[in-house]
Amino acid sequence: MFSKVLIANRGEIARRVIRTCKRLGIATVAVYSEADRDAPHVFEADEAVLLGPAPAKDSYLSIPAILAAIAQTGADAVHPGYGFLSEKSAFAQAVADAGAVFIGPPPAVLDAFGDKMKARHVALAAGTRPVPGSNEPLAIDTPEDFARARELAAAIGYPIVAKAVGGGGGIGMNIARDEAALERALKSCSDRGRASFADARVYMERYVSVPRHIEVQVFCDGHGQAFALGERECSLQRRHQKIVEESPSPAAFFSGEEGEARREALYAAALRVVKSVGYVGAGTCEFIADASGELFFLEVNARLQVEHPATEMVTRLDLVELQLRVAAGERLADLSNVERRGHAIEARIYAEDPSKGFIPKPGDITELIWAGGVGDAQSERLRVESGVRAPAKVTPFYDPMIAKVVAWSETRQGAIDELDRALAGTTIAPCVTNLSFLRKTFASDEFRSGQYDTAFAEIVAKRP
Repeated sequence: MFSKVLIANRGEIARRVIRTCKRLGIATVAVYSEADRDAPHVFEADEAVLLGPAPAKDSYLSIPAILAAIAQTGADAVHPGYGFLSEKSAFAQAVADAGAVFIGPPPAVLDAFGDKMKARHVALAAGTRPVPGSNEPLAIDTPEDFARARELAAAIGYPIVAKAVGGGGGIGMNIARDEAALERALKSCSDRGRASFADARVYMERYVSVPRHIEVQVFCDGHGQAFALGERECSLQRRHQKIVEESPSPAAFFSGEEGEARREALYAAALRVVKSVGYVGAGTCEFIADASGELFFLEVNARLQVEHPATEMVTRLDLVELQLRVAAGERLADLSNVERRGHAIEARIYAEDPSKGFIPKPGDITELIWAGGVGDAQSERLRVESGVRAPAKVTPFYDPMIAKVVAWSETRQGAIDELDRALAGTTIAPCVTNLSFLRKTFASDEFRSGQYDTAFAEIVAKRP
């Protein structure tokens, strides 16, 4: 096992990794920007290194700064968390070249799944069906390019969704419901891809109406073993980004014997994809389902997901510990029949205004009270994962997530009630948050019955 792990991230995920490392007796190194000088993760780690100014490009996205921190502290492994550099093959290779272990998939695997076109080809070769769409990237520069795009769109079938090849998190996605809207959607997507990922290439997929977003947590070791640890429902989203996740999925098409067969087929499809590229570590295979329950492959997130606690609470596994052990070369115990108990739901608390299109609302937090005083304490029924302590400031430099509150119960209705009670007892002031939106969501008939899709968040936000 490692002696010292540097966490190349911030906020709640940095604290989450530190917690497991402390339990295992592993020393930790936090890195931070000037904006995070007083953040909890900085003080909870055994050592802390300043990376640079507040902008992510000058701190958390600076590979030279992180390599310097590795050299300064003698860390023998690096945990990238999620976001920032976690899925960048160049970063994984740079860490290895520096003599440390990257706690994640090998660079070649990150390269395969970091490009959406490559990921589609991996899925097709593995016999897992992606959403019908273009299998090659499209340049959007000339009239001839748009003419070719129109031909492809007609063959795929409208409505079409344009996506950035190098994108993620829904950034740049645009829907064209007919040919008249296609050029505008492609151009907007290309521009956002160039600005956000330095990659102007786009591709097209058929837009699945009233979709359900289902993902499978997979785990692979370096000894050829691959396991599916259950699915999560991630359909409550805004701007194609998740707000609430639950495990297992309550979708009707997973009920009964036929539904259980569909679930097992989903797991098998996910495992075919990751096994085909020699995957190592934690990963999530994302799928989208239409109204009939037909599931299509979307992508692989080659890292630990924000919503991993939902899986941890139903399996009682520590996924960070598994990451550490796999990265250290250990062989996993047989997880093929891991027991999945009860139901878990995770809600992300954001500093944002749902009534105004979920726009971020950076601001001060002077009062922060968690339900039942849970705070940093974790239990089998309720977890609060947060990167802030009052007084604090939600800055405009990073994602405005304040915390994740995760509840578990023997039944789904019990988990909803447990989570709602926790949110009712939570106070975050004076900054604007989505707390009331979350409670309104959990009180709705649609959510309680499990009959919701990716458009539901916008519907709830408009309700009085």
